[in-house]
Amino acid sequence: MTTPSVGATVLLIDDDEALAPLLAEFLGQFGLFMRAAATPEEGLRLLKSRPPDIVILDVMLPGMDGFAVCRKIREMSRVPIIMLTARGDVMDRVVGLELGADDYLPKPFEPRELVARIQAVLRRGLHPESAERVRVGGLEVDWVARTARLGERLLDLTSAEFELLSLFVRNRGRVLTRDRIMEHTRGTDCEAFDRSIDVLVSRLRTKLGDDARRPKFIKTVHRTGYTFVGGGDV
Repeated sequence: MTTPSVGATVLLIDDDEALAPLLAEFLGQFGLFMRAAATPEEGLRLLKSRPPDIVILDVMLPGMDGFAVCRKIREMSRVPIIMLTARGDVMDRVVGLELGADDYLPKPFEPRELVARIQAVLRRGLHPESAERVRVGGLEVDWVARTARLGERLLDLTSAEFELLSLFVRNRGRVLTRDRIMEHTRGTDCEAFDRSIDVLVSRLRTKLGDDARRPKFIKTVHRTGYTFVGGGDV
């Protein structure tokens, strides 16, 4: 069966030049076409000239670290980003997610796990709802265009933020545990990392203009997770 990643293009931004040809060959076995950049400047140039379907971004880069590169990418694009972080460094993961990364993978990693992460991120856009769009209070979500509006304002959401909002809207009124949210937004088995979910929810709340103390959209359920309570007038 054809996977959602077949034919997709990957941009690797990593100064480990020995990694690039090996990874390109491995990804090619799964129908992925990879381009590589050894410097942040080259990576940003390739992103503009030949936009990829997904970016694999190392945190440790010469001249400009991966966090700064992630920030620059988010200024120009909502392309999905998977960050490569130091193993066990929770702060790298938190910072990357706060800057708009969609997923992370600790180094050293198994190439097959990277493929699974890529497939999971790309799969998120393949299952629109039966109705093209839905309105909840002043919030409108368009499943086909993968956009969300709050009143007249178009929300600038990353793919992970849109997927989280979609999950909430489809399950409004239900309590979603962090494990359930992680399963949906990560799409693959991974270590429990509740903080990553909290960061993602916080990012979405900020873009919705929501207040955790007086929520109009996302309510925290103590020691359990979150529930989408709808939306009032905007």
